[in-house]
Amino acid sequence: MIFDTHAHYNDEQFDQDRDDLLGKMKDAGVGTVMEIGASLASSQRAVDLAGRHPFVYAAVGVHPDEVGELNEETFAKLSSLCDMDKVCAVGEIGLDYYWDKEDRETQKYWFIRQLDLAREKGMPVNIHSRDAAEDTMEIMRQHAKGLQGIIHCYSYSKELALEYVKMGFYIGVGGVVTFKNGKKLKETVKAISLERIVLETDCPYMAPEPNRGKRNDSRNIHYVAEAIAELKGISKEEVIRQTEANAKLIYFSHSFNNAKN
Repeated sequence: MIFDTHAHYNDEQFDQDRDDLLGKMKDAGVGTVMEIGASLASSQRAVDLAGRHPFVYAAVGVHPDEVGELNEETFAKLSSLCDMDKVCAVGEIGLDYYWDKEDRETQKYWFIRQLDLAREKGMPVNIHSRDAAEDTMEIMRQHAKGLQGIIHCYSYSKELALEYVKMGFYIGVGGVVTFKNGKKLKETVKAISLERIVLETDCPYMAPEPNRGKRNDSRNIHYVAEAIAELKGISKEEVIRQTEANAKLIYFSHSFNNAKN
């Protein structure tokens, strides 16, 4: 079954049909969805959504565009969310120099604090990095030792991907791998082992071909799996099987899972 490692079903684009749509996932071959927080409010909503759907789990974290909301009091609230049922990871966290919505030093500070939080809680991380390759890698080398997780929506070189793999991280692959202009991601998929790839949507964004530009959801991962299979010269079924196993290893094998199940 498909494991969507990065979804945002609490986005307002799903307000009219959220629960109905999620009810269709099993019949579409989607077995597990990780709902990702990007702020304190969306992290709480992720926890709530996971509570309503047995196959949905939650990650809680504050996206670099939203770190302006963090202070010691709000960070303590984020820490407490990590202890909620079905919370499996800290994310999405990282750096975003494309929008530069928050000061870069502030982004770095709260990125490091959230990496430390993940270590404290024994949880994996889900990393967002856009136009910030060098600083992200520097922080990861210094502060992510011993952590496991996913480099979400990977957009850098295959060489850098291989460095992340050596550090024990997995590469998140979504709709871009189906795009004609997705050359760098296609090269990355060819270069790294399938055992280090996970599937994701980032829905409602980043819909793959042939639905590019439309609202995305987890059912579209079939197109992503087909593209990876073609690049690797294997079957779509093998891609789905291995990436599901990879995602379960990341999200369900840490100390949180052992303590609560």
